[in-house]
Amino acid sequence: MCHSIPVVRALQQAIPNNCTAKTLGPGERLTLGVQALAGHQTITGLADDADVSRKFVYQQRDRAQAALDDAFAPTAAADQVLFHLPVTKNWLKQVALGLTLICHSPYRGVHEFCRDLLGVNMPIGTVHNIVHDAIDRARPHNHAANLANVDIAGLDEIFQNRQPVLVGADIRSTYCFLLSAEDQRDGDTWALRLLECQDRGFAPKATIADFGVGIRAGQKRAMPDVPCRGDVFHALQELTPVVTFLENRAYDTITVLDKLERQKTKLQQQARRDQQGRLQALRHKVAAAANEQAKAIPLADEVAVLTRWLRADVFAVTSLPYADRTALFDFIVAELQTRIPLCPHRLGPVCTLLQNHRDELLAFALQLEQDLTDLATEFEVPVDSVRDLLDLQTLDKRQPLRWQNEAALRQCLRARFYPLEQAVRALRKQVVRASSIIENINSRLRNYFFLRREIGAGYLELLQFFLNHRRFLRSEHEERVGKSPAELLTGQTHPHWLEMLGYRPSCQN
Repeated sequence: MCHSIPVVRALQQAIPNNCTAKTLGPGERLTLGVQALAGHQTITGLADDADVSRKFVYQQRDRAQAALDDAFAPTAAADQVLFHLPVTKNWLKQVALGLTLICHSPYRGVHEFCRDLLGVNMPIGTVHNIVHDAIDRARPHNHAANLANVDIAGLDEIFQNRQPVLVGADIRSTYCFLLSAEDQRDGDTWALRLLECQDRGFAPKATIADFGVGIRAGQKRAMPDVPCRGDVFHALQELTPVVTFLENRAYDTITVLDKLERQKTKLQQQARRDQQGRLQALRHKVAAAANEQAKAIPLADEVAVLTRWLRADVFAVTSLPYADRTALFDFIVAELQTRIPLCPHRLGPVCTLLQNHRDELLAFALQLEQDLTDLATEFEVPVDSVRDLLDLQTLDKRQPLRWQNEAALRQCLRARFYPLEQAVRALRKQVVRASSIIENINSRLRNYFFLRREIGAGYLELLQFFLNHRRFLRSEHEERVGKSPAELLTGQTHPHWLEMLGYRPSCQN
């Protein structure tokens, strides 16, 4: 009896194992489990087709169901470890800088983030020291920048806690070459800062600024041969509120007159003798209100029309000759001046600004006319054809007139039509009428200035470095996407701004 067990085992090893379940691969088991879950066929039928037991089919079904439950369980996906980061002191410093500069976080916010999410106590003083250490590393990059590629520069002033901050940027690349907190914003201060920029190769063809006395006086001293164009945006911003004010006043006169008319009609219907005196006084008020309305409505309409002419004709990028622009500009200003007595506190300052800065505001048009003439000479075509191409690009593609004009120009220019059209299109995009880039930089600076009341020169240097070396995630200009202002200015790539400050990028494990 003791020898029976080894004999049985030997016989089992000698007989081949024909179990089909053991021969099924992972894919076949998966298909079997999915079919069992689907329920289109009975368990018995699946077992017979696969030549396996029903118990085996139930096992594959349960495994498939468990896998689906794990895949769609919300807690499982949220708690799954994606990767590990080596948390070092340098990594925590990068977190502090990233929160401060990217997320606009105050020092106390960095401290709270590290405490609540990382379980690390980073005192506010430590955050302050990290930022100031980055200032010392960023300063050499700002001072070493070559400004020779700045073509047209925008200049402006911004205030923080009544302290002026001088701002300068390249219009094309948005590179901020000047960001300096000063005690004064007079001509001497501006001249000194512009001379310092000249030591780094700053030699623009032109600058563009508002009509601040200090900016223009400083540039005249530092760069007397460089023209300072007038910012069209600021001129229109001065005139647009006047149009709104006059329109609102006209609507108010309509409301007042309507109310008085209804009161007069009500008194007339009562026909009481004791109300005759009140009725007579009300008639005088109605007459006075009608007189005000007769003056307010035409004034609002006329000033609105003149403003549209200024925006859509004088300040537009069209083929209108410079002499015609000047004549139309003078006509608009003269018409506004005749209406000053009707609204002196609003129209008076605007007329003074337009009259005193006509040449600066139309400087872009003078340069545009010269560029159109140069294109006509280069392509050996009449300048009128170049002007027609410029006007063609301003027409809506849905208008039949555009295609009629284009067909006529194609027939006239023939093989030169396409290259000339591309040249005119590029020229149109390069026309600079306003320092909008400066306003954009000012709006971004505001997001940092509100975090602290006092700003020092070092903090501004760090902001200048960050704005110049942070790459654009999106932009209306495709050539700027994925590049930083420094790369757009110099045409050369540079490392990530954290690497330029001496930090190593984080590595996922």
